[in-house]
Amino acid sequence: MKKEIICTVCPIGCRITVEGDAGEVRSIEGYTCKRGIQYATDEFLHPVRILTTTVKTNLKDTPLLAVRSRTPVPKEKLMDCMEVIRTVTVEAPVERYQVIVPDICGTGVDIVASGKL
Repeated sequence: MKKEIICTVCPIGCRITVEGDAGEVRSIEGYTCKRGIQYATDEFLHPVRILTTTVKTNLKDTPLLAVRSRTPVPKEKLMDCMEVIRTVTVEAPVERYQVIVPDICGTGVDIVASGKL
């Protein structure tokens, strides 16, 4: 399999081409630094993303609270995580970085508040 990845580690935005199979990288071309090699390898083998979204609150004047994952979530779990988050309603008070959903979908990643209520 061949995949083109745009590196986001630095502002250069290298277009890196990675070839390999599900568990192995055979070749990487187009990078300009070692960080690009690592990023492309990780993105090819097991892509992850920071999940940012909102949850419902019990307040009429502030119906939504911004939340995010504390660390990146496996890309293939994002939609499962959103299904869980859709069912959550938080009650004030909430402090910044307070855990809203612990260990979401068994990923070991907590969903935390980005702001205060």
